[in-house]
Amino acid sequence: MTERCSLWSALSAAACCFYRGSFMQVQFSKEKYLLESPPEKLRKELEEELKLSPADIRSHGWYHGHIPREVSETLVVRNGDFLVRDSLTSVGDYVLTCRWDNEVLHFKISKVLVKSNETKVQYMLESDSFDSVQELVRFYIGQRKPVSQSSTVHIYCPVSRTLPLRYLEATFALANSKQGSAYSPSSQRGAYIKRRSVTMTDGLTTEKMIPHRLRFLSSVTRQRAHSGGRVLAVVPPSPVMRRSSDPQLSPSAGSNPAEHPAHGSHSAHSSPAHHQSYQAHSSETAGSYCDLRPCPAGPPKPPTKSYVERLRVEEGRQEGAREEGEGVFSTPQVETASSFRPARYESCLMPAENKPLEMSVLKRVKELLAEVDARTAAKHITMADCTVARIFGVTAEVQRMMGVSSGLELLTLPHGHQLRLDLLERFYTMSIMVAVDLLGCTGSTEERAALLHKTIQLAAELKSNMGNMFGFAAVMRALDLPQISRLEQTWVTLRQRHTEGAILYEKKLKPFMKNMNDGKESSTLSNTSFPHILPVLSLLERGLAVGETLEPWESAEVGVDVVMYHLEAARTIAHHGGIYRNNTETKLQGFQERAEIREIFQTEFQMRLLWGSRGSEGSQSERYEKFDKVLTALSHKLEPPVRHSEL
Repeated sequence: MTERCSLWSALSAAACCFYRGSFMQVQFSKEKYLLESPPEKLRKELEEELKLSPADIRSHGWYHGHIPREVSETLVVRNGDFLVRDSLTSVGDYVLTCRWDNEVLHFKISKVLVKSNETKVQYMLESDSFDSVQELVRFYIGQRKPVSQSSTVHIYCPVSRTLPLRYLEATFALANSKQGSAYSPSSQRGAYIKRRSVTMTDGLTTEKMIPHRLRFLSSVTRQRAHSGGRVLAVVPPSPVMRRSSDPQLSPSAGSNPAEHPAHGSHSAHSSPAHHQSYQAHSSETAGSYCDLRPCPAGPPKPPTKSYVERLRVEEGRQEGAREEGEGVFSTPQVETASSFRPARYESCLMPAENKPLEMSVLKRVKELLAEVDARTAAKHITMADCTVARIFGVTAEVQRMMGVSSGLELLTLPHGHQLRLDLLERFYTMSIMVAVDLLGCTGSTEERAALLHKTIQLAAELKSNMGNMFGFAAVMRALDLPQISRLEQTWVTLRQRHTEGAILYEKKLKPFMKNMNDGKESSTLSNTSFPHILPVLSLLERGLAVGETLEPWESAEVGVDVVMYHLEAARTIAHHGGIYRNNTETKLQGFQERAEIREIFQTEFQMRLLWGSRGSEGSQSERYEKFDKVLTALSHKLEPPVRHSEL
């Protein structure tokens, strides 16, 4: 009996071991099958995604959703290959991953909310904006335009995904599912393809997801360690998965997906037809997103230059940069003195010593301003504004001193305090200068109405054609001053003689200015040279450069929501400094300045003209307070206030 029990126990143990081993073998085989050949269910799900409307980004094979950066780098193996994936660090943005000159490059596609007549979303790649990512891809493929202004990178061969987006998200983003799945296009509300739970029938269980992802990351590390930092995995897309909507510009030819072009870069005469296509590969030899292994046909050919040669070239560039003072970090300099020095300013329009509002100088200024049209004046103002704000004409030495490449980024930083004060100085001085020009017109009411109409045209030019919201706000502030708005006879004459100017001001410019201050309106990024920064400057420097009166955006009616809007706008403005610089260069291209007109719009000249050579060095608050009284006196001289005894 004892022997029977022992024998039964031994048989039971052997059977358990046998079944356990069989289960492990089946589990291993199934995982291998999933990695190398997706099940039919996943294939059908992918086909359903690709049948969606072309307006849905999921219908395009080049969109790979939430895949890691390392994985995307293994998918683009030839010059011109590209794909689009979700940004894992910036929710809502995308990344264009491509290969050019035997290097993998990543370009961020930023999602920007634009407010005009109606709120809409645009996608920015450097300075170009598009209504959708699909339009962006079609533009760069069809126009053969470089995707970066600083290089000659072209894209023309899309790399199509071989698995449905849901599977990719579950595989790579489960550990970070709150960020990964909530904002992905594949999980949008009302999506055609419903999200399914990850079960054993779909390939990977929930318990295996995280270890599976860790195995992928460890395999990346091992491959890089054995290949000198290069990942040897190649994942060609299946030919079955390509749709007619995908821009297939390369014919099928050849059979080696890892073969690099003979030349490291493409000339202007190169054609996509010279490059091989992935379509010659069947799904049997296709790799997967997780299985990192050397190519079946052997390792890829090395680039034209060996690793050592490329390293020497890079070291040479770095040495050259060090010799020129570039590429070496240095502590930004904190500016403690204003860049405006009116006492040292040398002018060809005024003497070395002048009194406030000196008549001879003021008369010459009015003559010069009468000679130029609104568009020419707007260009001079924009050039001066963008130079003070360090958007335009910033040298490498100034960038090194600032620690950033644009003044729009500096003004959001702690050591940008002095730049913020200088911009506020320029804003208020410019608005006072415009008011003096209007109130100094002592001729007839018709002459003042004509000058008022020209000032409104100047505001419209700054807003629409130049995209200079800073200069536009300064002119609008002058028109909105109580000393100007109280000139009832002048405004009535404007409505009678220049009706279109009055309608433009009342119906378009004034509401637009109010909406910008209230956070309900924003200018188009692609057309703006100098964004609206006054609310941010006032918030950061409140009490230092302005009076105690409330600004329009500081009323109790709008409150914290508007403050948060302007702070968020400041971050966006700092991020797109390069776009504003490019826009400014485009708008001022070929523009020839007039020296005398340029001087009129210089802040030092305006300070000297308004407060004199001595008073221009006084404190801002005192200067503004005194000149407010001067403007009031000038306004009352033109149109005396009505006395109570006359009513």
